[in-house]
Amino acid sequence: MVQATLFLLILSLALGAHSLSPKRCKLTGHWVNDLGSTMKVSAVGEDGGFSGTYLTAVTATTNEIKESPLQGSLQRKNQKGQPTFGFTVNWSFSESTSVFTGQCFVEDGKEVLRTMWLFRRHENRTEDNWAGT
Repeated sequence: MVQATLFLLILSLALGAHSLSPKRCKLTGHWVNDLGSTMKVSAVGEDGGFSGTYLTAVTATTNEIKESPLQGSLQRKNQKGQPTFGFTVNWSFSESTSVFTGQCFVEDGKEVLRTMWLFRRHENRTEDNWAGT
């Protein structure tokens, strides 16, 4: 009887261990940053490519802010469930583009994107190149 109980305990631990596996990041969905900007990613392809939209909550222009298209790539070789990614936003309301790169982390059971970004606006003269970035 003791052997049977021990076997059942080990079996239940082994079966339960599957549910304890770490959560994996999924880039698809609706994301909101700490400034209120939103990003929507509809699907990630088998090759890691994805598209979606970005609506910024902040801008330096007086133009009306509009939802803008984004194109990106997710590193599919990452087997740890916290992949790196990058995407470009072609702003619909200004002559500018932004690129983002980052990683999806699972923090306290919640998916979180940590990114860095670079903004580039149009400049008329090469002498103003640095000011445009």
